[in-house]
Parts: sequence; C-alpha cells; structure tokens
Amino acid sequence: MSTMVPARDPSAWSLADVLPSCVAALRGVENRLGFAPARQVIVLIVDGLGSSALKQRAGYARTLAAAATPLFSGFPTTTASSIATITTGVLPGEHGLVGYSVLDPEHDRVVKQLSGWDSRMDPATWQRVPTIFERVTAEKSTETSAGSDGSPGQNIRAFAIGPSRYAHSGLTKAILRGAEYRSAESVEARFEAAGAVLREAAPSLSYLYVPELDVAGHKYGWESPQWSAALELVDSQLRTLVSGLKRDQAVVVTADHGMVDINPAKHVLYGHRPELVEGVRHFAGEPRCLQLHFEPGLDDAARSRLVAAWHESEDARSWVVTRDEAIEAGWFGPVDASVRPRIGDLLVAARKGIAYYADADVRGRGMVGQHGSWSAEETQVPLARFGAFA
Repeated sequence: MSTMVPARDPSAWSLADVLPSCVAALRGVENRLGFAPARQVIVLIVDGLGSSALKQRAGYARTLAAAATPLFSGFPTTTASSIATITTGVLPGEHGLVGYSVLDPEHDRVVKQLSGWDSRMDPATWQRVPTIFERVTAEKSTETSAGSDGSPGQNIRAFAIGPSRYAHSGLTKAILRGAEYRSAESVEARFEAAGAVLREAAPSLSYLYVPELDVAGHKYGWESPQWSAALELVDSQLRTLVSGLKRDQAVVVTADHGMVDINPAKHVLYGHRPELVEGVRHFAGEPRCLQLHFEPGLDDAARSRLVAAWHESEDARSWVVTRDEAIEAGWFGPVDASVRPRIGDLLVAARKGIAYYADADVRGRGMVGQHGSWSAEETQVPLARFGAFA
C-alpha cells in the first residue's frame, strides 16, 4: 500500500462523548468533556459545519467561532452515522449505521440510511443500542436534578427539536427514540422552541437540529454566499439563546461532519472499467467513500485482483483498504459481529478533492459540497460551550 492508512486515536474526544458528558453534568458527576453541573442542557447540532469552514467564515459567526474548539467527528463523516454516534454515545461499529447507504445483508440490498427505511428494516433493531434519551428518561436522577432547596430530584426529560418532515422518519425512530419530538419549521422557530424548554422547570436534555447549512453546502458549496448567510442566521439565533441562560443552564454546539467543495471536473467515473467493477455485487457508501461488497462466491484470486486493481488505480488520491484493515485501524470503533457484514469488503475513501460516480448520468452529481471521508475538513467539527459549561 503506497499511502499510510489513517487510524482513529481511541484517546481523542469524539462526538460519542458529547451526550454522555451532558448527562453526567445533569447528574452532577465528573465526565470526559469536563462539563460542570447543570439543570438543563441544549445540544445544538449544526449539520455540515466543519471546524475549518467555521474558522474561515468566522466573521459570519462571531459568537460560535469565539467559543469553538475542534472535535473529532468519527468515521464515516456522514449524517446518519455521526448523529447516531451523538445520540447513542457509541461509534458506528456498535450502533450499526456504518454509512450513507449500507448493505442490508439479510435482504441482499443497499439501503440509504436517511430515507430508505421500510418494513424490512426495523429502526428499533437496525440501530442496535439504546439511545442516550432512552437511558436518561428511564433512570431517576438523584444528583443535580435535586432542587437548590434540597427538594427531591426529578426525572430528566428529553426533547428533540427539528423540522416536522423528520418527526416520524425511520432514522428518527432509530436514533432519537426516547426523546419527545417537537416540530418547528424555521431556524428561528426551532431556537424559540429550545428557549421554551428552558423556561420549563423540569431538568432536561434537548437535541436541537439545524440542517440548513448542510442543505446550502450540498447545493452551493460551503464557500458560497448562501452557506455564509445560513451560518450567520444560526449564529444570531445562538447569540440570543445563550444571552438569556441562567447559571444552571448550558448550551453545547457541535456538528456531525464538515464538508469539502468538489469541482465537477474532479468527479471520478469508474463504471466503465471492468477491472474495477467485475466481481462487485453492491456499491454502497457515498461518493467520497465507496464501500464495495464483493460477490459472495468470489474466489480468493479474484478478490485479490479486484483489490489490486483499485490500489493501482486509486492509491494516488484515495485510501484503499479492506474491511479487515479498516476495522484494525479503528475506523468504525469496536465492530459487533452483526454489524461487520454491513461494512464493504473494500473501502475507497477519497484523500484528495474528488468524488466517485459509476457513470456520468448518476443522480447527485450536481452536489457541490460533499463529505464522507477522512480529510481534516470532514472529520474536524466544532465543540462550543456556553452558560454553565463555559
């Protein structure tokens, strides 16, 4: 292999640490991120906001940029995987959402994790672990949930605030179960809904989701005026929210992944090359990180030829690794035996500013901003603390 395979640093903070640390703070106990005790916590997820892009557009987000430090997102850098990591506190190898589109081995098909849920893929079992919301609402708080006057503690309530179109989706049922979903359409309405939770007396953990930056980034690129305008709106709403925090209220801001802008001239078409596709049963993943699933009956010699062909073709611009190599390097964290078949036999993760497509007519080639791979622009996201956590 001509390039060094990136490896996850198991000691580094990641998105998996955010909600468990928030819950510990609500319990009044020590936690990995060092959050101080609090009575109410809001976790704002700004979809698609990388640390690099935030730094370069800091003038549009003075409140957020001034407080942000980098955090490792986890891999792959795609929404379904990363948000599941946030809401479960474990990495994809355990929760099971290992890509944008993944193999459903039982039914021999590739399924999109954002929108492809149906009766053959149960959100309650496909996402394998209880969410933080399920755990926190099932337990009685006996620590900082107690009132300042020494009155008995209360249960911690869990809320998810986002657009109504996501309220009943399969992904929501998989990764937000245990939280009460409150719909609000605009960015402003969602921040107001979060403020309303803070005005309630009960201890609470709230997940506040803002997809607008990611939408603008995919359509126009993160370097576009549209993306900057979306960032400016989020920052203004954040400034208003945190300015009214009480001493025992906290806001944490992070993101699921960053983004790179890909010029269409950098699209790599592979479907016309038999040495790269013959013997591949399914192509999963996404354009910045292909996951190839080989034909079940493919013999060792044919598998070796396929792997060698991808190495020869793509080593100069991508990390080409087998499933075993990716797992050994910790790409997905600890991998449960039931999750292993969902990961491709071979992964092709873009190292340079490229994206892979089977042919010129593939839907989605109009996307400008993309993500999914290992670049710092994709894997480094902000972590900002306000109120009791500042």
